[in-house]
Formats: sequence, C-alpha cells, structure tokens
Amino acid sequence: MDKLKAKGWWLLLLGVLLVVIDQVIKVLVRSNMTLGVPVSVIGQWFQLVYVKNAGMAFGMGSDGGVWVKVLLSVFRLGLFGFLVWWISKLVKDVKTPFGVVVGLTLITAGALGNIIDCLFYGIIWPDELLVDGAPFGFLFGKVVDMFWFPLIRNSAGECIFFRPVFNFADSCVTVGAFYLILFQYRFFANYDKKTEKSSSNSLK
Repeated sequence: MDKLKAKGWWLLLLGVLLVVIDQVIKVLVRSNMTLGVPVSVIGQWFQLVYVKNAGMAFGMGSDGGVWVKVLLSVFRLGLFGFLVWWISKLVKDVKTPFGVVVGLTLITAGALGNIIDCLFYGIIWPDELLVDGAPFGFLFGKVVDMFWFPLIRNSAGECIFFRPVFNFADSCVTVGAFYLILFQYRFFANYDKKTEKSSSNSLK
C-alpha cells in the first residue's frame, strides 16, 4: 500500500472513530440522564446536562421551525459533501501537510455526527427528539448536547459565561477549525494563491 492510500485509510479510521465516540456519548446521555438536570463532573465548573436543540451548534437557532430545520439540515449535508470531496483531493497531493487533512477530518466528522442526529433521531425517538410540526421523522431529528462549562456566575448563581451547551461533534469542529487557523494558515494562504494562478492560466 502506497503512502497516499495509507494516509487516506488513516483519515477514514480517524473520522469513523470520532463519529462513533460522538454517537455513543449521545445515546448514553439520552438513555440515562434527565432532560435539563445538571450532573457535576468537576465541581460547578464542568457539568453534564442533557439538552436537545433543532438548530446549529452550541444550541443556536433552536426554535426556528420546520423550514429552518430543513435549511440547516441541507446546509450540513452540502458542507459534509464538500469537505469529503476536498479532503479526497488534498490527500492525492503529496505537498499537502498531513495536519491539514487531519484538521479537515475533525471538522467533517463533527459535521457528520450532528447530521446523524438530524437524519435519524426523529425516527428512533419520535416522542422526544422530533422537531415540533415535522411531517415525518427523517431529517427532522433534534441534536443532543451535554457538555457545559459555566465558568463565571453572578451573585445569584446564574451562569453568565460560558452558557452554551455543546456535544462531542461540536468539539471536533471547533478544535479542527482552530487548529487550521492557528497552525496551518500558511498552507491555505498559499493554496488560495495557487488556485488563483491555476485559474488565470486556464483562461490564457
């Protein structure tokens, strides 16, 4: 097996592993925790709390209705397809740093983790994880979140930072994105220049 194929298989294994971890955590939380009741992991600083939302990452856009849910689900599917295509293209280029495709794989796996919620959770748990008003279960599942870091509270004990509750898939997207921005920005800057040069040459 040549190096490029080996790299591709390692990336596939990494992506599958991340998605499996995400789904196992979500099923365990859904099956064993009470909705909205926090469980302390590290004092008041790190808690697990089962919440569900029909919107984007970190609970944003939770109550936008059926059509907003459709648009978000279609957007996720389109983004996932684009990322898979882009990774497969970059892997074939020996000049692509391995860290670049690893970071993109993290983002892709995170996107897929939440796509699975949207596509199938409304079918598996229609009594609890189906968006209100949805005509059927497929595509209209709610996303399960559980990680909460209420780092700063006011005198009344209410969280003022960090309020969002998120899941493992969101973490994969965030870590992958920050890694690429902080450590691989030169590759993308040069990639843009190379793309522009290639486009200009094709027009000549």
